[in-house]
Amino acid sequence: MQFKIEHIDIHLNLLKVDGRVEYVPAVFDIKTSDQLFDALLKTIDWQADQLVMFGKKITTQRKVAWVGDENCSYTYSGVKKFPQPWTENLLLIKDEVEKLVSCKFNSCLLNLYHNGNEGMGWHSDDELELDENAPIVSISLGAIRKFAFKHKLHKTTNAIFLDNGSALLMYPPTQKFWNHSLLKTKQVVGPRINLTFRAIKPDHMR
Repeated sequence: MQFKIEHIDIHLNLLKVDGRVEYVPAVFDIKTSDQLFDALLKTIDWQADQLVMFGKKITTQRKVAWVGDENCSYTYSGVKKFPQPWTENLLLIKDEVEKLVSCKFNSCLLNLYHNGNEGMGWHSDDELELDENAPIVSISLGAIRKFAFKHKLHKTTNAIFLDNGSALLMYPPTQKFWNHSLLKTKQVVGPRINLTFRAIKPDHMR
């Protein structure tokens, strides 16, 4: 599949303090974004997400997939994930993402949200396995959804709508000071796939 980048318009930092987040609309044009959405929906081994909350294992409606280099295991919400192999489409997306931030990634967490009733609660991507010096890049495919940030100490908030084919670049030390959330909505919206490209530290790749 050939990718077409319509334009790159990197906005100023979305956060006032303690981090840097940039929004890049239309990394992939609409046609390419729709093709990628359909391909990932069919070729990825989607699984129900399981979280440990208050000592109990909870199964969510949204589906997830952890993809990465060999031995790139990842633990979040009390559950250890083992990577699926990269697909051709994911490697092509990864190549474009790496060009955006001049950084190499060895893993990707994919989330499939079926509708506006499914979201992600407040959290930060600060697990021990992650390289705290590397950015995290989020690619959105499908329905437009509202994404919010909240400072961990003084509770300042900021939000942005993530469009089909866009990228959100989260640079250090954003994860240390800010939580983020994909907000649920009562509006009728279609499905969305989110891809967050990450760097696992070498000492955790065993």
